[in-house]
Amino acid sequence: MSEVLVLIDHVDGAVRKPTYELLTIAKRLGEPSAVFIGSSSQGAEVAEKVKAYGAEKVYVVDDAQIKGYLVAPKAEALQQLAEKTSPAAILIPSTSEGKEVAARLSIKISSGLITDAVDVEADGSATQSVFAGNFTLKGKVTHGTPIITVKPNSAAPEQAEGAGAVEEFAATISDSAKKAQIVASQPRKSTGRPELTEAAIVVAGGRGTGGNFESVEGLADALGGAVGASRAAVDSGWIPHTFQIGQTGKTVSPQLYVATGISGAIQHRAGMQTSKTIVAVNKDEEAPIFELVDFGVVGDLHTVLPALTEEVTKRKG
Repeated sequence: MSEVLVLIDHVDGAVRKPTYELLTIAKRLGEPSAVFIGSSSQGAEVAEKVKAYGAEKVYVVDDAQIKGYLVAPKAEALQQLAEKTSPAAILIPSTSEGKEVAARLSIKISSGLITDAVDVEADGSATQSVFAGNFTLKGKVTHGTPIITVKPNSAAPEQAEGAGAVEEFAATISDSAKKAQIVASQPRKSTGRPELTEAAIVVAGGRGTGGNFESVEGLADALGGAVGASRAAVDSGWIPHTFQIGQTGKTVSPQLYVATGISGAIQHRAGMQTSKTIVAVNKDEEAPIFELVDFGVVGDLHTVLPALTEEVTKRKG
């Protein structure tokens, strides 16, 4: 069975949930092999985590020559590993960095690329939501090694013990790949909530909040979810752009999406309509968002959300 390379999504060795989802998908395509680009001293610890989700091999690429630069060195490392292993496919998290790495890699190994997949089948066919969410299509790479970037929450992680054999891989990074260097970075202030693009539950607020996101945040915290916003709320200065969901913001695909005070313009729908279950709360029963939802509540969010939060908290306790 051919290897399927999965690029590990991590922060300083802490493996993130999308990695386990990709390993689950990789098992449909072949034998999962994880690729860890980071400190070699963390390789064994990372291997213990990913082997529980089926990783048979864990290639550890020491990032001594890579950290401090943008994505070009990572693409080169993956290129060299792909040339060595001749994988059946390469799966990469569909983050902004992941998609750039994938694009560079596809050129380097002359292979087709599919981005923002929401599902991948055993034959390599990938499902995408395209043209601002107006169409769902199924595509397949027909040339070279399939490279697919997959959105978070596209699969439920399934544990399956793998060998997790660690193999050090020494990549040779060219001077050309080091032309863009990171000169400063600052960690984002933690909210204590899940990352918006990875969260299984998202509660989003729009113009209907009137700028008061207290009830939105309260429900998100009760559900253990992330907080999002529509463009109208961001443009009004009520909440930072990092919370924006939509065509000019972030794309999310959670198990549960709660849209509150959001009319449902196409710009917003493009960023959330692949969510598995959608619930809307809006005073306007003619709001376009109701065309998309699984469950809708016509009412004032400032009345509905506190009552819902209270009920959720009661049932949890």
